[in-house]
Amino acid sequence: MDIKKNLDEIKINIPQRIKLVAVSKTKTTEVILEAYRCGQKVFGENKVQELINKHDQLPDDIEWHFIGHLQSNKVKYIAPFVQMIHAIDSLKILKTVNKEAGKNDRVIPCLLQFHIALESTKFGLSEEEARIILSSEEFKNMKNVTIAGVMGMATFTENTDQIRLEFRKLKDIFCRLKMDFFPDDREFKEISMGMSDDYTVAIEEGSTMVRIGSNLFGKRNEHD
Repeated sequence: MDIKKNLDEIKINIPQRIKLVAVSKTKTTEVILEAYRCGQKVFGENKVQELINKHDQLPDDIEWHFIGHLQSNKVKYIAPFVQMIHAIDSLKILKTVNKEAGKNDRVIPCLLQFHIALESTKFGLSEEEARIILSSEEFKNMKNVTIAGVMGMATFTENTDQIRLEFRKLKDIFCRLKMDFFPDDREFKEISMGMSDDYTVAIEEGSTMVRIGSNLFGKRNEHD
């Protein structure tokens, strides 16, 4: 496994305007450090305890993103340092992030996760549910979170047309929410979509942030 070679190959396919989140879940600190020394500074984890352990052991200037399904009772552990939470899928979790960020005198950027795939196992909001959250007085009174954009995962399939349609759907949701809720908000700008198997399609459909694990660190048994 040549991380530098893999990273260089990925960057050839990613315009500079797009943020690469290296999905480092299950990877050792040594492997992450190797990627860090090759210039990668943004890493994504999906387990709270694993993220805490790595944060404590690795360089302070790493930008940590939480990319998994987040339980309310775990937010307090990552609120002091996490740079972005990708998977807000309820008002309840957003309220908890706001509360815990406030305790740490921080404002945490968050992405609203949308269910765009055919697979029922994936988490995510419908556009209607997101609009209810964004219209609520509870959200309008939050001072310690910002909604930085949207996130979604396409169906795990070899059908590129299906993947493209799902990414296009997420881009359309982003545009409508931008127009209706964030017309003057420069912070609402991210469309986090695209992983190792489909990131080139995601970029073509407007992604601003891709989450890549196996193409960088080597194949795993499960889809990343």
